[in-house]
Amino acid sequence: MKKVLWHYCIFIALFIVVTGCNDQAATLALGTIERDQIALTATANEIITSQPIAEGSAIKKGQVVATLKSQQQQTRVAKARAVKQQAQAYLQRLTNGARPEDIAAAQAQVEQYQANFLDKSEDNQRIQRLFAKKVVSTAERDRAQTQRDIAQAELQTAINGLKKIVSGERIEDIKQAQAALMAATTDVTLQQQILQDYTIVATRNGVVESLPYHIGDRVAANATIAIITPPTIPYARIYVPEPYRVNIQAGNTLTIHVDGIKQPFQGTVRWIATMPSFTPYYTLNGSDKARLVYLAKVDFPETGRDLPAGVPVQVEMPHER
Repeated sequence: MKKVLWHYCIFIALFIVVTGCNDQAATLALGTIERDQIALTATANEIITSQPIAEGSAIKKGQVVATLKSQQQQTRVAKARAVKQQAQAYLQRLTNGARPEDIAAAQAQVEQYQANFLDKSEDNQRIQRLFAKKVVSTAERDRAQTQRDIAQAELQTAINGLKKIVSGERIEDIKQAQAALMAATTDVTLQQQILQDYTIVATRNGVVESLPYHIGDRVAANATIAIITPPTIPYARIYVPEPYRVNIQAGNTLTIHVDGIKQPFQGTVRWIATMPSFTPYYTLNGSDKARLVYLAKVDFPETGRDLPAGVPVQVEMPHER
């Protein structure tokens, strides 16, 4: 009888210990220490030509992280500049007017066509008199009239050309040339900015956490070529069990235990998800809903600034209301 009673007491003690351990585990949210990171991406599908900074090195804002092969973009910049120069020259020609040599040539052309028109007019009058006397045929008369009309048209064209040179270009043509120059200037600025972006620089101070590619690798556009960890205070990325979700809001203070450190930290909840993770909530019922977890971020205090990322943490959950 005493032996049976002894075994029964041992069973009760083990049950109490196991139950206590389970209750304690249930009041903790598990996770890891994380830090905010900045991903620098490639601006073009090109080959990496240099990486001045090694992984693990400190870096300052504006310092070069990597450069991409830029021969093709340099050609685009040169082409855009040539188009701009062409637009500038055309606008300058419209606004400056014609040179004296051009005006003199146009005047000489007018005089030439005017003399030709007088000759054709006299020939036409002579043929008309002969036709009246029935000395020439109708075909000769018509040919003389046609030559006179052609000479008159050539003279009028030359006169119009001289007027255009002397008076200058139409205001509409000048505005169109100005718009073309503005578009060319904008394109030069754009192509130069794209060329500048072929040199990837750090956007914040920090440490180069990772360089996924190496010199000589061809990277796709928008591929991550560097990850920088800024010197910010880390946070605990944890998963809150469903029963404690209603008691946790942004701004709450929670106790954080870090593996390897005896003294706990008092952290502040930065954010907690509104939707559960892992299992869709609509497929659960009864006690299964307690298996749901909610992702949360808890900021460490200033004393935890130097904590390394990736270390496991346990965060004490508040008591149920």
